[in-house]
Order: sequence, then C-alpha cells, then structure tokens
Amino acid sequence: MSHSHDEDPACAAAHGHVRPEEAGQPEETGRPEKAGRTLVAVFASPVADHLLRFGVELGFRPILLEPDPDRGLGGLSAASVAVVREVGDHLDGTADVVVTDHHRAEIGPILRDVLGSPARWIGIMGSPRHEGPHVRALTELGVPPGEIARVHRPIGLNIGSRTPPEIAVATLAGLIADRNGRPGGFAH
Repeated sequence: MSHSHDEDPACAAAHGHVRPEEAGQPEETGRPEKAGRTLVAVFASPVADHLLRFGVELGFRPILLEPDPDRGLGGLSAASVAVVREVGDHLDGTADVVVTDHHRAEIGPILRDVLGSPARWIGIMGSPRHEGPHVRALTELGVPPGEIARVHRPIGLNIGSRTPPEIAVATLAGLIADRNGRPGGFAH
C-alpha cells in the first residue's frame, strides 16, 4: 500500500509509513534512555503505577519519586522504572512532574524542592472545587504565591475520569497535548 506524499506526519506514523521520529514524534522503543521527556510520578500510588507504565509506551523516561523507603513499587517493575528518594539531577528541563497523592505529609517539602528544580511542568491531582492542601503546605514553608501558582491543579483533560487508569490516561493526554503545543480536548 502506498501513501500520499502530502499525508499528515502523525497519520503516516500511525499507519507505519514512517518511523515516529520522522514524524516529529518520540521514538517508541520502550527503552527509557531513548525518551525525549521525563515523567516523574511523585509518591507510589495506583495512579503512579498507571502513569509510569503508560508513560513508557508514550516515549517518556519514567521515574518514581518516593521518599519513603518502606513503600513498595506497587505494580511497577524496578527494571522499567527508576526509583529515587529525593529531588535531584533527574529533574531536568525535560521533566513533567505529577504528584499523585495530595494527602501525604511530605507534600510541602517535596513540592518546594520540585519548584526549585528546572522541571518544565508540575502538577498535582485534586478537585478544582476546593483549594489543594499543597497551597497551605507551601505557604507555611515560605514559598511565594507566584511559585505556588506554577503548580497545575487540576491536571489532565476533563474527561470525567474516576479510576486510576482513567486518571493516568487523562493526565498523559494533557501532557501529550502540552508536548505537542496543543490545547487538548476536542478544540481543533
């Protein structure tokens, strides 16, 4: 089957006519070292499990930031996901950071440190109906309001997601839209 020379690059990649990197998309090798963006899920949780698992398939280099050494990896494989205990050099300018549990006591110090890193995008799960606990925690740590405002909340596309896999899909869809300079949703 031949393809048209004026075929949309994403369509050409989807149909296997060109490799994803030729269409301006990350190569889907499943190998974290080849990814162009880093996805950091903060705190081991069911949503973190799905975010990082799906993130590998979408070309992200997956990292779990879990400060508590007594917490396990959940359903994740240590071979496919790097696990770190603190904010460090792995939060570079390619890092998209998603805080997956807004009830953890460490939320303030972790977010303060993430805000001090070169991470390109920072978000925290939570309902837009009330102020997130991160605002108070960061304020108490002396983080200026302008820095606190850099933390996106809510995160992901508004698709009515309720389960951990749905929340992960909505979040990743929002990050993909951002990566591609698109608004997300159905507005074209």
